[in-house]
Amino acid sequence: MTTPPVHAPDEAAVPAARSADVPGADAGADAGERSSRGLLARAALLTAVLSVAGSVLGLARDQALARLFGAGRETDAFLVAWTVPEFAATLLIEDGLAFALVPMFSLALARRAQGTVPGDPVRALVAATLPRLTLAFATAGALVVAAAPVLVRALAPGLPDHALAVDCTRLTATCVVSFGLAGYCSAALRAHRRFLAPAAIYCAYNTGIITAMFVLGGRWGVRAAAVGVAVGGLLMVAAQLPSLAGQLRHPDGRPDRRRLRFRFPVGFRFRFGFRRDEGAGASPRTSTATATDAPTPSAGTTAGTNAPDRGTAGQEAPAPRTTPRAADTPARPLALALLGTVLLFALCRQSQVLIERFLASGLPSGAISHLNYAQKVAQIPMTLSLMLCTVTFPVVARAVADGDTERARARVERDVALAAGLVLLGTATVVACAPQMVQLLFQRGAFTAADTAATAGVMRVYALGLLGQTVVGALARCYFSAGRANWYPLGAMAVGIAATAGAGAWAVGPWGVSGIAAANAAGITVTAALLVAGTGPRSVPVRVRRVLGDLARPVPVAVAAAVAGALVADRLAAPGVSPAVPLAAGAAAVVGVFAVLAPVLGVRGAVPAVESVRRSLRPVTRRLPHGRISLRIRFPLPRRLPPGARPRRPRKSRGSRRYR
Repeated sequence: MTTPPVHAPDEAAVPAARSADVPGADAGADAGERSSRGLLARAALLTAVLSVAGSVLGLARDQALARLFGAGRETDAFLVAWTVPEFAATLLIEDGLAFALVPMFSLALARRAQGTVPGDPVRALVAATLPRLTLAFATAGALVVAAAPVLVRALAPGLPDHALAVDCTRLTATCVVSFGLAGYCSAALRAHRRFLAPAAIYCAYNTGIITAMFVLGGRWGVRAAAVGVAVGGLLMVAAQLPSLAGQLRHPDGRPDRRRLRFRFPVGFRFRFGFRRDEGAGASPRTSTATATDAPTPSAGTTAGTNAPDRGTAGQEAPAPRTTPRAADTPARPLALALLGTVLLFALCRQSQVLIERFLASGLPSGAISHLNYAQKVAQIPMTLSLMLCTVTFPVVARAVADGDTERARARVERDVALAAGLVLLGTATVVACAPQMVQLLFQRGAFTAADTAATAGVMRVYALGLLGQTVVGALARCYFSAGRANWYPLGAMAVGIAATAGAGAWAVGPWGVSGIAAANAAGITVTAALLVAGTGPRSVPVRVRRVLGDLARPVPVAVAAAVAGALVADRLAAPGVSPAVPLAAGAAAVVGVFAVLAPVLGVRGAVPAVESVRRSLRPVTRRLPHGRISLRIRFPLPRRLPPGARPRRPRKSRGSRRYR
């Protein structure tokens, strides 16, 4: 039995259009939109802060790795095993599984809100998907453990210490299960618009790795870092389970006082309280509107043209529809085609790392380490710029589920413009201050000045592909927001991977690791161009020319800012000067030039950034008019008395003292 399409605009009743004829609906819709935007701004700010904290801990992890084990053969062996958690994080937490689960949970939440299906669709979705996915995760982890020798030989055939890499790979294979469960919890919580616990998982993860390296590093060597990966994965799950259990137990976040009794055949009664599902699961007496309250539409009526009737209780009745929406279709299990396309896309995207390490394994020792450190630092601007897209992805998926294509398109275009402006600002900072960054972060212990120079050179080349990485991350979400299989992103990513492999094989000979980084930037830029060109019927129909304009305007601004920052940082760099001084001065120069030139050239991303900050501070400015605090204090002022007169005793009057 086939199900109707889930996001066709002509088959969906748009909520905003239905409320156009209702008195006061426009004001209510505007207030709701402003409240939603304020919520998203605060959620993005919270996610960004915790992501920065996780990134700082990630840098501390890399610093500890460089300090304890340097950039030699042991570190290269661990970084080959590090491929497993890197792939697992991309497939199961960041991109792959989230692209499939967030739309499904958004659809289930829409059904729960409308009461179109019996029971609780969210709990039914969890019961149908979580056990099967857990079994799949465990099977995949066991396969990685068994195939570790073959996997290491395929990833790095020229690796000197093969046995050490196999041991580390088997220890890190446990993250397949833990990352899978952590990704499932993150997708469910983000669909519920709960962002605190998902944003904090990398803080817990990196804390586990750092602790294991310092506690076990002297005894087990670099294997301690692999043990830390296993411990950190468990902490990621533990950080989210309480929040997810609370959402499933109390759908609206508030426990119900009503209790249900369960009788057991052994002769005692057990009682516990939980929130009774509203909608289809509620009794007829608790329902505020029934299907009979809505008028019967004519054959030519389209969704969104009729104003809703009002029930006797003053509540809005369900709007009439001639065709079912995505939220009205029966609940579906996790589609294998959707899961396959999402995971293959994420796997293909992450295979860039495999190509890099395969090509670098034939270079002198330390090449893989230089690539790893450069990539970790260079990708921080991309990670921060995509935080907004991570927060708004459930909003886009919910808009598509409701059939509100216009709202989804506006959200995607705004996110791409803002992410492009932020990542180009970060790119300019990385290009201008790369040597000072690497020296400040890593140059200590076994990490020498030669390693700093090599890593900084690779990092500057990596930064050229950050805009393409951001565009791919932002647009991939809108391709999968409908919760249906879509093969076009996989094809675009495959073309980019082919370009990376061909360019890398040609450039590794004359330019070494810098040639590999340049091939990475070229391949991801090709994929980004294909994804922009393919938007339309395959995804949220964004306006391509407008998106290209938003991507092109910040580029000259970033170039000018990078040149200015590099000049300032190089002028202040000296042998006896701390690298923090030229780094701070160069970054300040980059930000200053970017802030001056961005409004002049009409960079669209600058305006949403200011608006987001203003909306996030709106509750404060409402309580404090004009941003000021007015204090009125009255002091006792003595008055002149005639000669010989004695002053009377002061009397309190509403907090003031005055002489009578």
